[in-house]
Amino acid sequence: MSKLTHLDETGAARMVDVSEKETTAREASAEAIIVLSEDAFEAAISGEGPKGDVLAAARIAGIMAAKKTSELIPLCHQIPLANASIEFVPLAGRNALQIIAHAKTQAQTGVEMEALTAASIAALTVYDMVKAIDKSAVIEGVRLLAKSGGKSGTYIAPHAPKPVEAPRKPIARPKAKPAPLMSEAAAPRPDGNAAREAFRTFMASHRLRASVWAKDAGVPASQVYAYLTGRLRALPDDAAKKLARAARVRVEDLFR
Repeated sequence: MSKLTHLDETGAARMVDVSEKETTAREASAEAIIVLSEDAFEAAISGEGPKGDVLAAARIAGIMAAKKTSELIPLCHQIPLANASIEFVPLAGRNALQIIAHAKTQAQTGVEMEALTAASIAALTVYDMVKAIDKSAVIEGVRLLAKSGGKSGTYIAPHAPKPVEAPRKPIARPKAKPAPLMSEAAAPRPDGNAAREAFRTFMASHRLRASVWAKDAGVPASQVYAYLTGRLRALPDDAAKKLARAARVRVEDLFR
């Protein structure tokens, strides 16, 4: 068995001296999965949780946790984070969320604990945001997905998804603007986050649940979830037409 670096020759806990190590680029990704009830899952995805926007709160909590890891884990070093990000992947078949945390630094030690802490705290925040709906939610499978840099080199967990880089565009959720009057000319369909937020607002105002609406429209629910969480940059025209038909509105009404 290799010598444990966090114990000295007497067996006492110690902080590892990394002063002689080379400063290099280091990255790590970690995941946590939280399994929810159907109602809690819908609330998390739609942004209409009892306490507000579930994913927005969990994302900020995860990033803040990554920055405070050395204060939470006794023997961790305080390192300068170059980047910390959180991505949510809906697992509709299980009513679960896969939370993927990514951390990056230029330092003398790695960021595995920062990524793991970020994923864990993000999952706990999801629980806190939906516990009024589902106190039986289960956090499972917290693990390191991948790391690179340092003496030990690259590690990729068995059956792990491809390591996630920081999202190109975070899922922004600005306050919805008032809808135009019916007598006004229909505005062009907006792009990107503006369209997604308008779509989310339409769902909330019409009390539409993604899984039920998608089923009524003949559209895969996974497609709707992917669009709501930003993994699908635009809703295909065919899907939008079917969803609009099921809701008895025009396509442009979904995005304004």
